[in-house]
Amino acid sequence: MELRDAVRRRRMVRRFDPDRPVPEAVVRDLVRLAVRAPSAGFSQGWDFLALLDDADRDAFWAATDDGRPQDAWRRGVAAAPALVLCLSHPDAYLDRYALPDKGWTDRDPGRWPVPYWDTDTAMAAMVLLLAAEDAGLGALFFGVPGERHDAVRMALGIPSDRRLVGVVALGHEAERVGGSARTRVRRPLRDVLHLGRFGVSSPRP
Repeated sequence: MELRDAVRRRRMVRRFDPDRPVPEAVVRDLVRLAVRAPSAGFSQGWDFLALLDDADRDAFWAATDDGRPQDAWRRGVAAAPALVLCLSHPDAYLDRYALPDKGWTDRDPGRWPVPYWDTDTAMAAMVLLLAAEDAGLGALFFGVPGERHDAVRMALGIPSDRRLVGVVALGHEAERVGGSARTRVRRPLRDVLHLGRFGVSSPRP
């Protein structure tokens, strides 16, 4: 599949077929592509925790349970046969930029007004979503409520120095349902592309 086709066809899937597994070899291949994403200083401060067994996925969903009744979204996504937790590692960046070629020996997180550990991990997740489309799989990137992060770490043995940027659900689409893209209009290029100075756009659509 051409890159343009993968980008145009990619969409967030919210209903998965639980009877069509995603083999471990496929997940390995997708993550192998994901880590081709750029990272500041080639720090590569990311980890990916793949949950392919029922028990592991059940532990994740139990840890994210807030006690409210399950809605259609949760039931649909919980059917995904593979979850990939995308974790960032801030210390990998602080350590890397303390080396002589960078020289930020104070390891001060304040030097990072944008936390590139999260940004780079999110870019890797985007590659993962596109690779899933190329492989004929449905995928969804979703977040975990902040108050449930510690419970997820404890349930799955995630070190306290890792940040849970998000989760990619993988599988085969069972049913197409609408999301925000069905009810909201994509902003035209003339509104989002500024030329030379903010607020100056091309007259072209």
